[in-house]
Amino acid sequence: MKRIPAGMCIVACLCLFGGLPKLAADEIPQPYRRAVDRGLEWLAKAQQRDGHWEAVGGAYPVSMTGLSGVALLMEGSTLRDGKYQDNLRRATDWLMNCTQRSGLISPLNGQGRGYMHDHGYALLFLAMVFGEEEDSERRKKLEDCLTRAVAFTGKAQTGRGGWGYVSSADGGGADEGSVTVTQVQALRACRNAGVVVPKEIIDKGMTYLKNCTTGHGGVTYTISGGGERPALTAAAVACAFNSGDYDSPLVKRWLKYCQSTLPQVGHARMGHDEYTQYYWAQCLYMLGDKGWAKLFPDSDSGEPLTWSKYRKASFDYLSGAQSADGSWSGSGSWGSIGAVYATAMSLTIMQLDKACLPLYQR
Repeated sequence: MKRIPAGMCIVACLCLFGGLPKLAADEIPQPYRRAVDRGLEWLAKAQQRDGHWEAVGGAYPVSMTGLSGVALLMEGSTLRDGKYQDNLRRATDWLMNCTQRSGLISPLNGQGRGYMHDHGYALLFLAMVFGEEEDSERRKKLEDCLTRAVAFTGKAQTGRGGWGYVSSADGGGADEGSVTVTQVQALRACRNAGVVVPKEIIDKGMTYLKNCTTGHGGVTYTISGGGERPALTAAAVACAFNSGDYDSPLVKRWLKYCQSTLPQVGHARMGHDEYTQYYWAQCLYMLGDKGWAKLFPDSDSGEPLTWSKYRKASFDYLSGAQSADGSWSGSGSWGSIGAVYATAMSLTIMQLDKACLPLYQR
């Protein structure tokens, strides 16, 4: 199956954490494969006839479609082949059809609350689809859609470099960390796929996250404050890795903060569990089993964090928490979003070893 190279940033990551590139996917450990297969089957069946997914009560269709589509792509299917090619094609068509002339990916044309989160997750998925598309006509349509969407993201950025729940113009310049992370990852995926993204947009986004960092190494909700957030700090690390920064002093501070504040999966539940582990799993997968020791060779602050240890704890927990129908239910404050969200997040975590998508490769 043809894959698009992930770019020099991935090569740099491999040199730091694992030697020469080994882009062939590792297998999901045998005890967890059935859980992944059942989850994928449930998610595919949960897709609406017109191609979208939605949360409880029909909420967040754009975000749910983007996140669910990524989970199916991680299985290895594409628009042209694989078990879920039809699901992916319908999801792609639905998102493209609701993209506005402005580039905003939303059926509401910016009239709803929080459309930048929707836009970011949809852009992430479409960029990954574009990296796999070989049909020239569809590639041209996708490229046009992505180019307009990237332009919209750039215009929506605030003067401080972040993004808010709506564009800077609609929100009076308000911004915060979680939406900023979503946009940075989506833009990075676009660059990996060959879509033109001005470097300064990503750089300004990373600077925003840097300026949200406290002396303890935690990322606050906004530059104005709002308290340190372990989830946002983990997300900031993932963005740094995606952007080619694997060993800067800032990244090390973020990692140390996460080590001291994030509990082992399943041992102590915390709000926004799915969101937190979605990004923290990406970080630890990138680190592998040797990355932490290389970054902190003289560390005496506890046992090194490794992917294999995290995988055992999180996969055991997720396998035990899976519902009989193959789905996962939401937890904490996210429980109201429902099973589509929790299942897509869980499947993303459990399929990282497949290394099917450039953004999630070592």
